[in-house]
Amino acid sequence: MFGFGRKDKVVDENNPHWERELLQKLSLSSLTEQRRARRWSIFFKLLIFSYLFLLLYLGLKGQEITQSSRATSLVAVVDINGMIADGTRADAETVLKGVRKAFEDKRTQGIILRINSPGGSPVQSDLIFREIKRLREKHEDIPVHAVIGDMGTSGAYYIASAAEDIYVNPASIVGSIGVMMNGFGFVDTLDKLGVERRLMISGDNKGILDPFLPLDEAHGRHMQRVLDDIHEEFITAVREGRGERLSDDPVIFSGLFWSGREGIELGLVDGIGDVDYVAREVIGEETVIDFTPRPDLFKRFADRLGSSMANVLAQQLGLGQLRY
Repeated sequence: MFGFGRKDKVVDENNPHWERELLQKLSLSSLTEQRRARRWSIFFKLLIFSYLFLLLYLGLKGQEITQSSRATSLVAVVDINGMIADGTRADAETVLKGVRKAFEDKRTQGIILRINSPGGSPVQSDLIFREIKRLREKHEDIPVHAVIGDMGTSGAYYIASAAEDIYVNPASIVGSIGVMMNGFGFVDTLDKLGVERRLMISGDNKGILDPFLPLDEAHGRHMQRVLDDIHEEFITAVREGRGERLSDDPVIFSGLFWSGREGIELGLVDGIGDVDYVAREVIGEETVIDFTPRPDLFKRFADRLGSSMANVLAQQLGLGQLRY
């Protein structure tokens, strides 16, 4: 009689197929052990990777803190990167948190706004512009310079004009001083699909610019006045920031954009230079410290997870949107 573990059925040696059954059990047992070993191997590899990542993160963070703590004087850099909109890395709350921290640091010899953005929200851009102007007046001994990377257009240029000087790369894209609102019209689409449109409003103009209705001329004129009004605010801010350096050519405010070198000729920017150049040659300080607020790694993960779960829940419940 042969046994295969305590819980396995005893194999009868008189059974002509007992050898096959024994081999099957041995094979299954071996596969189970291999799968278990593979799972543990993956687990420990992930654990080791997470540990090494944490060490690297803490090491870089510690190096940054050490460098900052040793400096007796410094140039503070604050990034304005990506779309300028509420809730992004380039919204007013995030950018101004870094700018205020830079102004409050007694070692700060100058501040550089490191810009690489196509623009975005007029409101967020204006909030940043006005606060930088206020802080410059309050701290007259701390200059603020803007350095544009690949792009500094529209709302990003709006913000840059609050700086004392603007520096670019010859291939940077600058300008685009204008305001736009875009969308689509699907007036006949629903009829062709056999879909009935049901729009309920309170207020004669609440359905303004509805994409499934023809554009009303009065609504079009109203929206144009709104855009022109915001555009005038933009122009006023740029004129205030750039002053007499700005060319008299009205094309500057037409929404066009130019290369960095052309921007110098038009008075949109002041010169060619990167962050290191401005810190060393303009401000006169070698030590550059990044003051841009960085969200915690685990917080970003938790926020993204929470947002994803909320979206899935809303889809499952079929929740619609109610907007003012």
